Amino acid sequence: MRGIPERRLKGRAKKAAYVIPLAGRRRPVISIPSESEHMTEAEGWLERFDRDHRDLPPATWIAALVVVFGTVGVLWSLPVPAEFYEISPFLNWGSAFLMATAVYYFIISLSLAIGMLPFVLGVGAFQLWLENSGHSAMQTSLALFALGLAGLWFGHRKRGGILAVIKDLQHMMIAPAWMLWVIYRWVGIPT
Repeated sequence: MRGIPERRLKGRAKKAAYVIPLAGRRRPVISIPSESEHMTEAEGWLERFDRDHRDLPPATWIAALVVVFGTVGVLWSLPVPAEFYEISPFLNWGSAFLMATAVYYFIISLSLAIGMLPFVLGVGAFQLWLENSGHSAMQTSLALFALGLAGLWFGHRKRGGILAVIKDLQHMMIAPAWMLWVIYRWVGIPT
């Protein structure tokens, strides 16, 4: 039995679906998403992240940000090749990580990327300040990272414990974007 092409208008997105007549009813078998559905992929991903993190205590939000500051600080403190310094005295592993993060934010959502730019620049400015202060940047960053991990564990202790913390580390740079996305939804700014 061959599928019959059918065009439907669902919401604002058009879909091409192939259906097989079955007992007088037509059921979709294969659905090909339209271009406008791909634009909401980031929002769907953030909704799944939201579903997993919705009922965590607010201290977990702060802990996630502290982990970001600590991780970028550790990367910032690592030795860099001389070629990096020839390009720019500000180019190091931490600043390269922040640049890649900014590009990723622009890929998933323009409005989130614009909203995240102050955060990314703030992390970079904090690392520059830390580098020029009298404190050891590596030790301070490792302490921030450990403090953030402890906060994440405290927030996840009832829901997955250390495995949930490890999963959050994989999503480290998505957590700040998710926090902004939650604020955007609350205020009514589209993503």
